Amino acid sequence: MAMRKAASRPVEMKAVSEETRTIPDPLKYRPEISKGTFFCIAFLLLLGWYFASVMGFGTMFSVVMSTAHDLLLNTCFYIMGVAVLAGAVSTMFTEFGVTALLNKLLAPLMKPLFNLPGVAALGAITTYFSDNAAIAIPSQDPAVAKYFKKYQWTTMLNFGTTFGMGVILAGGVLGIKSGKFAACVGIGSLCAIVGGIISTRMLMWKTKRMYGTTAGVEDKYLNANTKKVPAGYRQIRSGSPMQRALDAVCDGGKAGVKLGLSVIPGVLIFTTLVMMLTNGPSMVDGQAVYQGVAYEGTGLLTMLGDKLAFILKPMFGLVNPQSLGLPLTSLGAAGASLAGAKQMADAGTIGMHDMTVYFAIAWCWAGFVSSHASVADALKVRELTTFAMLAQLIGGLAAGVLANYMALLLF
Repeated sequence: MAMRKAASRPVEMKAVSEETRTIPDPLKYRPEISKGTFFCIAFLLLLGWYFASVMGFGTMFSVVMSTAHDLLLNTCFYIMGVAVLAGAVSTMFTEFGVTALLNKLLAPLMKPLFNLPGVAALGAITTYFSDNAAIAIPSQDPAVAKYFKKYQWTTMLNFGTTFGMGVILAGGVLGIKSGKFAACVGIGSLCAIVGGIISTRMLMWKTKRMYGTTAGVEDKYLNANTKKVPAGYRQIRSGSPMQRALDAVCDGGKAGVKLGLSVIPGVLIFTTLVMMLTNGPSMVDGQAVYQGVAYEGTGLLTMLGDKLAFILKPMFGLVNPQSLGLPLTSLGAAGASLAGAKQMADAGTIGMHDMTVYFAIAWCWAGFVSSHASVADALKVRELTTFAMLAQLIGGLAAGVLANYMALLLF
């Protein structure tokens, strides 16, 4: 018995030593309980304590749930509706060769400005008439993506944000004071596009180093598998032209539904947080009161903007310091900032200069803080989110500085 036990010991020791030498990949695995566990708990407690200390514990939960619910009904389903229509049009364009025609006609414009193929203009049009998330519809169409290299395609994250919310912001400002600020829209649009060029080019500098300049767009990023097609030709559906059109519209609409579902988590999580950090309490009879309704917040981002006014005011040349809150609000929600611009215009506290600077920044940023993560998730390029946000931030600041000097020359 003793000899048997002794003989078995080396085997046991060998097994243990082999087990201890097997270390899981630290990039994929962590111990079940690590420092990150306690950092996560501390972060959530700190965030909850901050909101509860300002709003009250019960009010905080009411605001979170009400905001998320309203975003789901009025934002996410709106995006899904736009995505379905945009997907139908995009697929129809592809089926009948309009996409290829756009690529040839607009390449001389898109290439020198954004270093993108002409077909990227389809994404600009789609997002201009809707929201940032709509860029995923044309981008994920294999018939569109084939014109891109991977390093170019991934920059559609910032390219789409540059043009997103365009018609909403332009229409909103044009409607103030019976078109009094129409010149601001024209000048601000030009400056916003320049900011978008800077943002897109900055991100492209990053993607070139990550993906190289020769790789194409893989099928894992697209809504369908790429099919080999002879050069200079496009693949079409079977049937008569009417049948092909119906099939294309239905297929594109289905892709839009998938996109609408994919952006819901990002919109609800990040937009709710940004809104609660941007907005203030409700105003009842001229007094700030927390009612626990949607879109109330602590106003932290606006307060930080006031603290940085000594830097931002010289950059943008704002005549009224209160105007600074408008572009800061547009970081999280461009539409919400539009309401503030209208209030200031009705009160006579914002002029042509400040409106131009505001519009340039607001359109270039288009609420990217609350949408970039969800759009990056839809495009399956989460690894670019942080750098893309930094590039979009710089692009918006550049748009504001340019708008400042152009407004000083013209007004």
